[in-house]
Amino acid sequence: MTSRTDLVEELMGRFPHVPREAVLKEDLLRGGLAFDDAALTDNEHGDVKPKSYFIFSFDHRTLPELGTAALRRPPEEIVLTGGPYGLRRTVVSVRTNPSSPYRVGTDSDGRLRLFLDGRPIADVGLPPMPAYYRHTLANGKSVMEVAPTIQWGYLIYLTAFRVCQYFGAKEECQYCDINHNWRQHKQAGRPYTGVKPVDEVLEALEIINRHDVDRASQAYTLTGGSITSQVNGLAEADFYGQYAQAIEERFPGRWIGKVVAQALPRADVQRFHDYGIRIYHPNYEVWDKRLFELYCPGKERYVGREEWHRRILDSAEVFGPRNVIPNFVAGVEMAAPHGFTSVDEAIASTTEGLDYFMSRGITPRFTTWCPEPTTPLGRTNPQGAPLEYHVRLLEAYRATMDAHGLSSPPGYGPAGPGRAVFSVSSFMDTLPSTES
Repeated sequence: MTSRTDLVEELMGRFPHVPREAVLKEDLLRGGLAFDDAALTDNEHGDVKPKSYFIFSFDHRTLPELGTAALRRPPEEIVLTGGPYGLRRTVVSVRTNPSSPYRVGTDSDGRLRLFLDGRPIADVGLPPMPAYYRHTLANGKSVMEVAPTIQWGYLIYLTAFRVCQYFGAKEECQYCDINHNWRQHKQAGRPYTGVKPVDEVLEALEIINRHDVDRASQAYTLTGGSITSQVNGLAEADFYGQYAQAIEERFPGRWIGKVVAQALPRADVQRFHDYGIRIYHPNYEVWDKRLFELYCPGKERYVGREEWHRRILDSAEVFGPRNVIPNFVAGVEMAAPHGFTSVDEAIASTTEGLDYFMSRGITPRFTTWCPEPTTPLGRTNPQGAPLEYHVRLLEAYRATMDAHGLSSPPGYGPAGPGRAVFSVSSFMDTLPSTES
């Protein structure tokens, strides 16, 4: 049987122009990694920044199945360097999988290493506990609960609404565990605020602004579940927009304001812009028409794929094409029972979507699919998509960008191997290096 090491090295050899850091990172993101107890954090009381569970679980097991890792959280991210592959600095979001062939633990000298199939392949760095995480709001809530940071501190992730109104088997996206993630944290007795009050968000940002003396945080993302009716009497644009308006009034220009929301009508999109948002992420999830209808039934029912795409194009007239950056979930194209069965077909479909948007100046980005076990697609596809798909997608993504003369999108920090901080896929690691 081919080992995971053999698979990774074979693909590194076949695709030498894809950074080997990106090949390894994609494998960690799609399949997760295990942690020795010594590599776990002491939650908010230690020196390592713990995983915040900022919107989805991004785990291959439920909390009750994670053992010690459910009591002592793994780190938010890890950074890999060195090893036999000579890795440049690579930031990877942590997706916990006790059964993974990748394991973070200590070697015989006590150094923290990443092991693959029992062999050390990289030095591991852990994110230090930021000063602002050591402070609480007046009501006792932690900054991590209200305004966690990811991407090695670059991005403040404000999940204002932690459930989704696309609810149940006939509406939920088939790869998404936002609603389950909320339930499992509540069942475990963890603090996990469903709707974050605006004043709490502002108080948390005040703490970050005061203690982030190096100005590592440079952007914030407003997001949460889709709103099909109202939350606190507000429809989606005004619900999320109220946070942007308050942030920009209190901290004008301090951070780049981004929002991840549905593809909304142009008038709503204009309100986002008027509230102070500068980057809009109307995620299109998966390109193929049949798969969108099957895997995003609520979005198909309420909006429809064609209207969704039309709204994305309309939003470029409000924000400018460069500032419209829709996400797709890389890998669900190959999810059984309905996905493509060959990598060639899946890459061709995904590239068609990239070309559709990039030819219009809009640069999509992607999150590497984590098959969470409580989702329909996660249950039927526990291994996710083949690593070859992810590597070839990086190749196709870069080629399509080059063909349309596009550069790395704004609001994601530096690009390039050894420089990128975007942690939930490797697209920024594969683009030409930038200085900001």
